[in-house]
Amino acid sequence: MSTFDGDDPIAGDAQSCAAIQHVIVPRAHDLGGFQVRRALPSVQTQMVGPFIFFDQMGPAEFDASNGVDVRPHPHIGLSTVTYLFDGEMYHRDSLGTSVAIKPGDVNLMTAGRGIVHSEREAPARKAMHRTLHGIQAWLALPKTHEDGVAAFAHHGVGELPRIEGAGKRVRLIMGAAFGAEAPTAFPHDTLYAEAVLVPGAVLPFDADWEERAIYIVSGRIDIAGDTFEAGRLLVFRPGDRISILAESNARLMLIGGAAMDGPRHLWWNFVSSDREKIRQAAEEWRSGKFDVVPGDANEFIPLPETRMR
Repeated sequence: MSTFDGDDPIAGDAQSCAAIQHVIVPRAHDLGGFQVRRALPSVQTQMVGPFIFFDQMGPAEFDASNGVDVRPHPHIGLSTVTYLFDGEMYHRDSLGTSVAIKPGDVNLMTAGRGIVHSEREAPARKAMHRTLHGIQAWLALPKTHEDGVAAFAHHGVGELPRIEGAGKRVRLIMGAAFGAEAPTAFPHDTLYAEAVLVPGAVLPFDADWEERAIYIVSGRIDIAGDTFEAGRLLVFRPGDRISILAESNARLMLIGGAAMDGPRHLWWNFVSSDREKIRQAAEEWRSGKFDVVPGDANEFIPLPETRMR
């Protein structure tokens, strides 16, 4: 466990003013019993560093009649990062991975040239009243790794660095920050962290990364005199010094990293710098050429009827 070193910037100081480039209001989608709020991609911003999809799942309550039941489906050209605040999900993939993810853990699945996975719940959990709340992000792979081999890594809550002090607690999910480094390996300069603040706490977010943003999961914060509520993604201009003042108990996700090496094409579950690779992946899924998920091979999500434009 580490502590915050040095003085925080003063909330509202001149260096923090006009630092916000975009304020993005996520689009809400109902996925049959629980709501997903999608902040990325948006009209204003396709990516922040490598982050190209950013979804808040829940908070949701389930009984025996509903829950998480995502059938096997494919990905290429990206990594999925799943992080929960509450609840549990069960991940299986075509590599043979079979693992539950619980609050504070992180699942990093790298698709490379192709992987298939499912996200469900254990039968014993489905029989009880339960909750689910978390974030699933997609990170575009750099061009040098788009056609790499698929991989999966799970890091438990005890493996992720925790930095705390002065009314704030940060759990580092990916990258290096606040004098600590996460074990979650990714082939691109990336920052991903959860920050929990009490009222009056100030969190510095300096310009150590080319692109930065924060997502307000809950609570209310102040930046340079402006107040922002939960359910907002704030994308910052490069080079500005930022300080975040909590006006209430607040939970934030810090994201960022180096700018990606060019734009990405995105269709269904596929991401690539080359549109032709997406068309090829779609045809391979349609014709059954992807590997199956051991222990979950009887169902799958069919290719959408809507064609890639």
